[in-house]
Amino acid sequence: VIVDDVREQFIKEYVWPAIQSGLLYESRYLLGTSLARPCISVGLIKCAKENQAKYISHGATGKGNDQVRFELSCYSLSPELKIIAPWRLDEFTNRFQGRQDLLKYASENNIPVSVTPKAPWSMDANLMHISYESGILENPNNEAPKDLYLMTKDPKSAPEESVKIEVHFQHGLPVSIQTENKCYINPLDIFLFLNKVGGDHGVGRIDIVENRFLGLKSRGIYETPGGFILHTAHQDMEVFCLDKEVYRVKQTLRERLSDYIYNGFWFSPEGQYVRKCISIAEENVTGVVKLEIYKGNGKFDSNLIYKFQL
Repeated sequence: VIVDDVREQFIKEYVWPAIQSGLLYESRYLLGTSLARPCISVGLIKCAKENQAKYISHGATGKGNDQVRFELSCYSLSPELKIIAPWRLDEFTNRFQGRQDLLKYASENNIPVSVTPKAPWSMDANLMHISYESGILENPNNEAPKDLYLMTKDPKSAPEESVKIEVHFQHGLPVSIQTENKCYINPLDIFLFLNKVGGDHGVGRIDIVENRFLGLKSRGIYETPGGFILHTAHQDMEVFCLDKEVYRVKQTLRERLSDYIYNGFWFSPEGQYVRKCISIAEENVTGVVKLEIYKGNGKFDSNLIYKFQL
């Protein structure tokens, strides 16, 4: 078993560019899972090459997006590798028809899993978010159980006292967070702090039905506290700093890039090209956004420093 701490790499190389680009799939989803997959794939390829491995295996199902994201990323980075996907093998699917068969197998073999018959849904957690889907959540009529959420508090039970912060941007990228008595500069420290304060106030919850890459519709519940705070602050900053027409072109590119990332095209030529185009548009997005975080909401007042390059 190889455990590698790639949290700071994940924030700097994937989350920060997503914030700079304003990525938002189908106007709602901040792409927490989609952004993690290319980061994980880089680690997989690194491990495979260090151990002269010729095969990579993943547990993504045949109905989901992750099989595409992992495989496209791995093939882009190392096309000579071969991939084993058990959920697409008859030998595996004939034995395990679905979630209940897997839970039974885990129980019989003393394998600890987080999913239980009392909490019949799947979770994907990383530094940016937690996603919940499948099981009882597949029916949109079923409300999410109150004990489902692990990253954010119910806004109704959030603290009565708000939190005021300043988010400092340079070229569209977060560079520091200033509170009343502390300044965060390290990217990982910034995100951990925002996750904590956002989670305490119930910020960043959504409950949506989205269109998967394969053509299926899927109901998903997401918690993205720190990402939601930064996305909203950056959006406020852009309105002040970007030329009207540049802003509109950039928004069009944002929609295209959001689709690329959702579909697993992080390392594609078109994905890299659009990211570069957006970074050029963001050259003047520099300044400070003041936020007041309170019970699931962020109230915004901008104090901007303009840096125009002529």
